[in-house]
Amino acid sequence: MTKKESHSPRAEIMARVRQNLAAVTTVDAVTRKSAAEETLHSGVRGPQPGMAGDLVERFMQKVESMSSTTGRIVRREDLPQAVAHYLGENGLGGDAVISQDLAALDWKGAGLAVEARGAVNADPVGITTCYCAIAETGTLMMVSRPETPPTLSLLPETHVALVMPENIVPSLEDAFFRLRRDFSAMPPAVNFISGPSRTADIEQTIVLGAHGPCRVHVILGA
Repeated sequence: MTKKESHSPRAEIMARVRQNLAAVTTVDAVTRKSAAEETLHSGVRGPQPGMAGDLVERFMQKVESMSSTTGRIVRREDLPQAVAHYLGENGLGGDAVISQDLAALDWKGAGLAVEARGAVNADPVGITTCYCAIAETGTLMMVSRPETPPTLSLLPETHVALVMPENIVPSLEDAFFRLRRDFSAMPPAVNFISGPSRTADIEQTIVLGAHGPCRVHVILGA
């Protein structure tokens, strides 16, 4: 290294980094790790954004602002008919894959041919429940579990999600607080869906469905 290089800003920064790392003992590292873990599991949350008005209505408005469509049902049993109406109205056929927690509903009676399994590329429609929904941004929080594989909301061109009002929370911080409360360990995957997949990589023109569903339809339960 030349004299000029030894006094370069990069060399000085790296020298300070090496000096600080050398000063960290094993005891210090263990102490810092314990303090970080205690903070993560304490449930203490920092300042939260104010959320005026009704959470459900705000969530639905935000969903629509993200280019998703919405619907509502008054009973869980009405979901198959609501989905059939949406698919028929948009010329999307009657074939779909669904999450296991929706398998007991009368899909055949609604004229739909569904399979309760993970999705593959050829599946046109995926129908799921939603672990949590964030009113602040209109975002769906999807948790990977055996009964709700992530492929259902990622591979089909159309994703239909049932959101129950009691699962709508104000902010992302509230969603993670609920996740820590309900799970002893982080699930295999946690996905956040804010409307259809989109990109503007080509000539800054928005294209839907570039990296996932080109349609997201949110149905609010009761």
